[in-house]
Amino acid sequence: MDTDGFWELIERSALRADTPDDRLRWLTDRLAELPAAEIMDFTLRLDELRRRADSHLLWGAAYRICGGLCSDDGFHYFQAWLVGLGRDGFERVVRDPDELAELPAVQRLAGRALRDWAEDEWPSWEELDYVADEAYERITDGSEELDVVLERHGHDVQLTPEPSDERWNPRDPAEVVARFPRLARMFPVPPVETPPAGWAFRSA
Repeated sequence: MDTDGFWELIERSALRADTPDDRLRWLTDRLAELPAAEIMDFTLRLDELRRRADSHLLWGAAYRICGGLCSDDGFHYFQAWLVGLGRDGFERVVRDPDELAELPAVQRLAGRALRDWAEDEWPSWEELDYVADEAYERITDGSEELDVVLERHGHDVQLTPEPSDERWNPRDPAEVVARFPRLARMFPVPPVETPPAGWAFRSA
């Protein structure tokens, strides 16, 4: 499965299902119809896209949208959610994280308290990580786990964010406005605070 094939599956799942859970079931069923090598490729393509979205800059944008609730796990799941938006949205945001402000899924969250967000509105899609594992288990009757097979083939799938670009303080209003002028208007930043040690960007 090449990158085009991966995106075709992701985007078809959005057309064929109404909820994130329905999309996951649809994707799992489609993957389970493919050879094992194609299921492995799906995981590798997802990992490649995650690495492209793995930056402190984008992490700061996710942190702003989520009101500071964006740990390393949270950003990992945010990356999967971003993939779930489809190729066009993903490419736009990777080029410029402030493009998140133009996405309807983000616009629906602006001006609302976090407690009022429905579960399927959160910019997080942890379960996308598991569809390939479930499909692989289905076609192999659970005889081998996908991560074990990938490791045996020399593939080290990234399990947590590992950004290497410049770190910065996403709680500093001036910093946020400079990097994300549109997001800063939609999700205002409170007065500057000193971020807790290792807040979301893990120490080296």
